[in-house]
Amino acid sequence: MSPAELLEVAIGIVERLNPRLNAVVHKLYDFARARLRESKIDGPFAGVPYLLKDLVTMWEGTPHTNATAYMRNVVSRTDSEAMRRVRAAGFVLFGKTNSPENGWALTTEPVLYGATHNPWAWELTPGGSSGGSAAAVASGMVPIAEGGDGAGSIRVPAAHCGLVGLKPSRGRVPTAPIGDMWYGGIVNLCVSRTVRDTAAYLDVVAGALPGDPYTPKAPHETWRSLARRSTSRLRIGFGTASPAGGDVHPEVADAVRRAAQQLEQMGHIVEEHALHLDVPTVWRAYARMAAVQTAHAFELQERLVGRPVGRDDVEPMTWAILERGRSVRGVDHAHDVEKIRIAGRTIATDLAPYDAFVTPVIREPPLPLGARPMNHSDLDRYNAQFASDAAFAFPLNVAGLPGISLPLYETAGQLPIGVQIAGRYGDEATLLRLATALEEALPWRERRPPIHALST
Repeated sequence: MSPAELLEVAIGIVERLNPRLNAVVHKLYDFARARLRESKIDGPFAGVPYLLKDLVTMWEGTPHTNATAYMRNVVSRTDSEAMRRVRAAGFVLFGKTNSPENGWALTTEPVLYGATHNPWAWELTPGGSSGGSAAAVASGMVPIAEGGDGAGSIRVPAAHCGLVGLKPSRGRVPTAPIGDMWYGGIVNLCVSRTVRDTAAYLDVVAGALPGDPYTPKAPHETWRSLARRSTSRLRIGFGTASPAGGDVHPEVADAVRRAAQQLEQMGHIVEEHALHLDVPTVWRAYARMAAVQTAHAFELQERLVGRPVGRDDVEPMTWAILERGRSVRGVDHAHDVEKIRIAGRTIATDLAPYDAFVTPVIREPPLPLGARPMNHSDLDRYNAQFASDAAFAFPLNVAGLPGISLPLYETAGQLPIGVQIAGRYGDEATLLRLATALEEALPWRERRPPIHALST
């Protein structure tokens, strides 16, 4: 098929499925057609239809709203460095996907665009904040879509939608033209259906720019070739108890134990280990840091919008985050960053004996839409719940470690359960090799949700 033919097929699938899922909020069909007419498409992904998350990442000439009414008329004036590389790899952008307003949620239900539905069960959340991208890939609209992760926002949607979701190491993917994002806590990559595709996408976007604040060591081979290599015998830890306390759903905990057993059968040394982290203290520092960064981002956005943000421009929770960020003294912000850095060292030291560490991605299967509302301003109550939900995911953002969500198992009701594997800093190669081996042992590619491009 030609790229133009493939684009029209993808457009047809979006037009058929999106009214049910609300995964794509900006349809850039003519934008894509014009690119195919005016430019030669080349590269490893030449002609592959592509969807970009409508949050933070920029593609010149496309809407850039962050799912907030305040920015509903903003159009990107430049490309993010990662998107410049994506375009050079031959991807054809034809839409942008839904996210929660400003991204601070593990569900995707913005007031501006409405909720995105999970293709496995329409009434359930697809996760967040990359929920629109995950719903689009899981339903077969596209094979791969962009996502970002600041506290589990790639891994949780991947887990809820039966996909592969890799959060790379801090600094693996450049944030330019932005100088830094949450002190390296946010990293962008993708959601896809296979380890191969995720590794090949990492080949496209990875690589620090001169002067970047974090520069993990780059391999001498491609990530895709490293993913195909067999692993030596590894020491692998696993844990099912949440470091935040509270219950973990029994089917989620069972999935982690089954994954550990599978890895042991594959010849690895596997042992149970309880994660050690003062989640309430670290989360408070991380959330305050994120609030300050959010206030800073909205001040920068004033230049694009032409006026300061007002209370009526955003959802109540976003306004509460903005007010919190504006209220934090500079010295207190420095204290928070120091706490985060020390916590990151503690996490990495705790996991250092292991080549890989297996946990849940999130403590329960996907919840009904509406279970995590943002239509109130009690930020402390909201963040306490968020900390409980993100207790397995956000420590990797704090420590800068890579982590991958794999759709290894399902609930009795046939909902996906993602299992997270964390690795050492800069060692995405081991994660990709383990993921490839698990994909061969427990293949998931042919599983399809009820709402899918190939469904009648």
